[in-house]
Amino acid sequence: MPIDLRSDTVTLPVPGMREAIINAPVGDDVFREDPSINQLESIAANLFGMEAALYCPTGTMSNQIAIKCHTQPGDEVICDSQAHVYIYEGGGIAFNSSSQVKAIEGDRGRIKAEQIQAAINPDDVHRPRTSLVCLENTSNRGGGSCYDLNDIRKIKDLCSENNLRLHLDGARLFNALVAKGEKPRDYGEIFDSISFCLNKGLGCPIGSVLIGKKDFIQKGRRVRKVFGGGMRQAGFMAAAGIYALEHHISRLQEDHDHAQQLAKILSTKNFVEKILPVETNIVIFEVKPPCTAKQIVDKLHEKQILAFAISANRIRFVTHLNLTPENISLVANVIQDL
Repeated sequence: MPIDLRSDTVTLPVPGMREAIINAPVGDDVFREDPSINQLESIAANLFGMEAALYCPTGTMSNQIAIKCHTQPGDEVICDSQAHVYIYEGGGIAFNSSSQVKAIEGDRGRIKAEQIQAAINPDDVHRPRTSLVCLENTSNRGGGSCYDLNDIRKIKDLCSENNLRLHLDGARLFNALVAKGEKPRDYGEIFDSISFCLNKGLGCPIGSVLIGKKDFIQKGRRVRKVFGGGMRQAGFMAAAGIYALEHHISRLQEDHDHAQQLAKILSTKNFVEKILPVETNIVIFEVKPPCTAKQIVDKLHEKQILAFAISANRIRFVTHLNLTPENISLVANVIQDL
């Protein structure tokens, strides 16, 4: 069976999660009668110290619901140029919210308050109204980089001064929390809305949770229905989310350690030009000419190791709970022989 480093979305449910899925009490969530979904939403809101939560099938949907709720048609959203909401959600900001993006060149996917200040449009009828700032933690394209909490607080102060909403795409937020030794409530006190994925490092088959104030989530529930996300007996999947929050957060450090092991062996290879700093479970490295990313990925594939060439000269590895120490050692040995 191939060793899959393409993404942490490829994980399969562990036995305990499968048992939780099978035994989940369910109902019709559109009628607000699914006890497992209600429980998951309550756990998520309480975890972050926020008022309410909304279970969604995907992280893209939870982000797009948040943006729709925070903006009006013709508004402008500020984010990093590598942000998932900007480059990986199918043009959803334009399609779903009729808003446009002002993309900032940050540092490995992270932007600063000073950059945001310079990007806010003046109150001028010729210019779109700046209404929302979106941050991503960890940053996918930034190699799993993490924000400093003090930098986020400065951004929040700036948003409050300028009447801007602040949304966090926290698809891999728990990776950041574990890596930085932070608490979910630190984030709940800052952001107007937060989304986090259950189907990445936490190992669920599907699912994302959007959290915020009660009136925001109520509005989001309506938007979720419009987007086609009003699920029925989805408590089977919500039960997987409950299991993940109870069992899979602390173990994320193992994924970070595995990523460090892979980065260490890559640093010894002469075909590697550069490795982005490894903070969590993502390793992005550049290859030296005349090698190309595709050539290296193809060589790995021959050895039953799957990876992504994310550009002509960059490759991404993502570690996750289905990778054992033995898997990582095997990958390291293959890289050593390349």
